[in-house]
Amino acid sequence: MASSSGTSSGTSLIQNSGSEEDLKGLMDQRKRKRMISNRESARRSRMRKQKHVDDLMAQVAQLRKDNHQIISNVHITSQHFLNIEAENSILRAQVGELSQRLQSLNEIITFLNNSNGVFGAGETSTFAEPIYTFMNPLNFSYSNQPIMAAADMFQC
Repeated sequence: MASSSGTSSGTSLIQNSGSEEDLKGLMDQRKRKRMISNRESARRSRMRKQKHVDDLMAQVAQLRKDNHQIISNVHITSQHFLNIEAENSILRAQVGELSQRLQSLNEIITFLNNSNGVFGAGETSTFAEPIYTFMNPLNFSYSNQPIMAAADMFQC
């Protein structure tokens, strides 16, 4: 019986060493699996990071393009503003000049209206023309009206 117990303990040692080898193999397999999984996870992380960097670079390019467009629009708008300011300055000068001319013409009309009865029949003046002339501006009915200018008549 001793021999059978000796064989039995020898088989048990073989089983233990086989069990340890299996355990070691299982541990090595798990390590490899974890290492492969970690490598795959790191690869995915690098891909996500690269995609994020690419997206940011595309956004930078788009923002630069938009910024250039805005600067261009501001420049064009500023140029239009300067042109309109120059045109307004000219128009203001013309309004001032035409207002002065209008005032002078109204003064002439007032003078002519006030002097219509001043000159006698026998006297001559620079304003004396035959009354019967059709084209005599003093015979027009509107000649007693002041001359008015509208601001929109000077626009091009």
